[in-house]
Amino acid sequence: MSFRKERKFRLTYYQAQKLKAQLYSNGLEILHPKRQVTSIYFDTSKFDMFCESEEGVMPRKKIRIRWYDKQINFTKETKISSIEGRFKTTIKNCDFANEEEIRCSTLFEPTYGLLKPVLKVSYSREYFQLNRMRLTIDSNICYENLGSIDNMFMKDPEQVMELKIPDFLSDDYYQQVIPYPTTRFSKYCRGVLLSCDNKKNFI
Repeated sequence: MSFRKERKFRLTYYQAQKLKAQLYSNGLEILHPKRQVTSIYFDTSKFDMFCESEEGVMPRKKIRIRWYDKQINFTKETKISSIEGRFKTTIKNCDFANEEEIRCSTLFEPTYGLLKPVLKVSYSREYFQLNRMRLTIDSNICYENLGSIDNMFMKDPEQVMELKIPDFLSDDYYQQVIPYPTTRFSKYCRGVLLSCDNKKNFI
């Protein structure tokens, strides 16, 4: 378990391409090859985790099962937001045989009780390093509502860049090279809002 200092930026396709070109001239380096990331998020029947995230309740959690590319090595991740900061716990090689088994499973979490799979999120992730900061860009973000009869499928019109900053670096450091304001960008919440056809809240 480790606390993380993160900043997120909502970008159009054009903004992302322009920013990457600019950052390459400032020393941006590829850290890992691009890969496909897929997660299935779990929540209660009343979507308590979604509601807490939208309302900014502290502390709060998000729980997902994640895998990369076409691998079948599944990881359970719990993201926790608290007054002290944000951190994530992981359990690797959790006991699922395939995606279909995850879709049909339930989880139990002491704070929330019984959880069911509600949303699948998949996207392409690029990994970079800029000086002493780690940077990822997620594009082609797609959502699948696992609770609807026809498993409604949606694509996000935007991309998101996330910056992981060492504690010893000030915000002024990254603001000198990234000319965009930080923003909130929860893929889980955006996917839920889209799947509920609540598009006025998706702006």
